[in-house]
Order: sequence, then structure tokens, then C-alpha cells
Amino acid sequence: MPLYEHVFIARQDLSNAQAEGLIEHFGTVLADNGGKVLENEYWGVKTMAFKINKNRKGHYAFLRTDAPAPAVQEMERLMRLHDDVMRVLTIKVDAHEEGPSVQMQKRDERSDRGDRGDRPERRERR
Repeated sequence: MPLYEHVFIARQDLSNAQAEGLIEHFGTVLADNGGKVLENEYWGVKTMAFKINKNRKGHYAFLRTDAPAPAVQEMERLMRLHDDVMRVLTIKVDAHEEGPSVQMQKRDERSDRGDRGDRPERRERR
């Protein structure tokens, strides 16, 4: 079966439990249609770059799935109809990456590149 990655944004006025409940709900929709959720991550409340439906923030969730196309289409259809879901993004991937997504990795691990050397040294003012 094809592999997919989904990210959706839920309204900011939901509780964390309700937002995580949405992940479970859409996981059961996939399971009912012959797919399965391999991994899910709740990224928490994040500030968006622009307002969506008068909301500045939203609950972000990430799903890695293995499902046939009709199951994914049904899940997306139900997400778009759900009042609490503001945006949905689905990407078909060749293989899932191991470990946590980039959003869940610590900042220390992401910034291990060190100094890029493109900034001039600070000079002392006299």
C-alpha cells in the first residue's frame, strides 16, 4: 500500500485532549477503510503565519500512514467537513523516515551544523 504523511491544523480553542482525540478519530476512519496509522505526533499549539478563520494559533498534528488511496480520500473528505479542522496537507512519500519528525527533534540536534563562517567577526568599537 502507498505511504502518506498528513499534517492538519485544528482550532486553537480546543483542549489538548480534544485535539489528540481528533488524531484518534481520523486514525479509526483510516482503519475502517483498510489503512493503518503507523505513527502519530501531536505538535501542540503553534502560531501561524497568517490568520485562518480568524484564528492566529492552531493545534498541529502529524500522521504517518499506510493506506489505500480511497481510505486517504475518505479521511481527507471527513477532515475538510469537520468544523474543528482548519487545514489539511497530505503528501505521498516513497518511504517514512525513522525517528521523530523534524518538529519533534530538539533544537540542539537540529543546530549541530556549527558556525557557518559567513558572518564577519565583531569588531571592538573605540
